[in-house]
Amino acid sequence: MEATLLGVGSIAVILITSKLVKRLPGYIVALVLGTIVVLLLKLPVETIGTRFGGIPSGPPHLHVPQFHWNMVHGLISPAITVAMLGAIESLMSAVVADRMCGDKHNPNVELIAQGIANIASPMFGGLPATGAIARTATNNRSGARTPVAGMIHSLTLLAILLFAAPLASHVPLAVLAGILMVVSYNMGEWAETGKILRLSKSDISVWLATFALTVFADLTVAVEFGMILAALLFIRKVTATTTVSEVTDDYVEAGRAHILQDKDIPDYVTVFRIHGPFLFGATDKLDMVSEQLENLPPVVIVRLRNMTAIDATGLKVLEDLADKLRDSGRALLFCGALPQPRKLMQQSGFDRHVGAENICPNIEAALHRASDCVREMQVGAS
Repeated sequence: MEATLLGVGSIAVILITSKLVKRLPGYIVALVLGTIVVLLLKLPVETIGTRFGGIPSGPPHLHVPQFHWNMVHGLISPAITVAMLGAIESLMSAVVADRMCGDKHNPNVELIAQGIANIASPMFGGLPATGAIARTATNNRSGARTPVAGMIHSLTLLAILLFAAPLASHVPLAVLAGILMVVSYNMGEWAETGKILRLSKSDISVWLATFALTVFADLTVAVEFGMILAALLFIRKVTATTTVSEVTDDYVEAGRAHILQDKDIPDYVTVFRIHGPFLFGATDKLDMVSEQLENLPPVVIVRLRNMTAIDATGLKVLEDLADKLRDSGRALLFCGALPQPRKLMQQSGFDRHVGAENICPNIEAALHRASDCVREMQVGAS
């Protein structure tokens, strides 16, 4: 009973603090208050000290491990597994951080830094570490926006290890559980659930399987299974979009509205195209548009004529691009979507996000819509 009340009280403190004093980190307030309550009232609840024997104090000692060739065969497979899962979880953490603060991480920097740290940490008795989604989300919710937050986190842990390890052993596990519950809820992005359920059955199945395995198994199993299932569906979507058809007079005539060669593209318009399947493994290629945001004209057209397939990740990236351009005072138009992308866009309510009038059947219609957008901008500015 005491542990339950302590956990509920910690959640209440975090929520109240976040509403009333947003600059004050509610997680730290709950941690400190919960620990003080347990110490003063001598509540019979488990703490870090009673459960795990406390936190070792003092700096770790350098110890270079001996290399044994006879152990390589047995350890190479689990080592690769740990490295792959560590890389996946770290990149997932980085993606969560990007979504929460509107930034863009460099995956090469993240993985190289993690690799160097994991090579060095065993020499000090450490275990392989990754970027943690829970810690990343907590940092962001507390106002952290730069890598300095990670540095402060490391220095704080070092200070606890050197000077405050005996005090940290008094932290109640119930308080930590309450903090993690709030963090988990905040990072859930529950508003996205409705959008996911409007997607194709294959996309919903990946989400449901990953969600269920995270709850009933663990995150590692969920990520492994989810990635395998997503890769299989990736192959299925790519093969399903391969078609063979006869070129007829009607086909040639219908394609005239899509070709660019005879179209006059005005100075206030720039055109980008997506060629091939725009699935979860290729969405970062659209970053080239947002990277040159300041130099773009008032209207941006993205041709989807050669985009053979799209999934939930691809749709989300297109939505994010539309938001960025709208926030910068520009208009984003889409044109020429093929059957599979067009069907998924309709199912997901994509038109309500970017505007139905901004989804055009071909480049000819998109150029007409672009002229209307410019006139609307001029009227709004006057």
